[in-house]
Amino acid sequence: MEIPADLIVRFMIPDIELNMFWSNLGWSDDDVLVSYHAHGECEQYHSELKTDMDMERLPSGKFATNALVLELAMIAFNLLRMTGQESLRHKQPTKRKVRRRRLGTVIKNLMLCASHVTTHARKVIMALGCSNTWRHAFWGVWKRFAFK
Repeated sequence: MEIPADLIVRFMIPDIELNMFWSNLGWSDDDVLVSYHAHGECEQYHSELKTDMDMERLPSGKFATNALVLELAMIAFNLLRMTGQESLRHKQPTKRKVRRRRLGTVIKNLMLCASHVTTHARKVIMALGCSNTWRHAFWGVWKRFAFK
């Protein structure tokens, strides 16, 4: 027995879409939706910590060692997030408007960018290539956070 194609399409694509959230917090509907979306954003940060910073598995079986590794990862995570947010002030060629940069993007384009370091006349000079599209963001972040 062969099933007609229009019948298959009718049952594959639903006519009604339903999003239902249950809460006993006593919040308004809008507050529940905002909280749900904030939870999703928090999950993205958690995913970045695990994947981009390679923290899927903790290195030791000892609690104190893992606590120290997590504290150091937290400091690095926060510094990379600050760097990413600061780099948003400088225009970059992006396909769409961005509100935040993922840690992998910050690491790949700002931390691991190639440069040439030269020492001349008691000065250390660092040069980025002219073809590097992230050079303006790099120098903007450098000027913002460099110690003087």
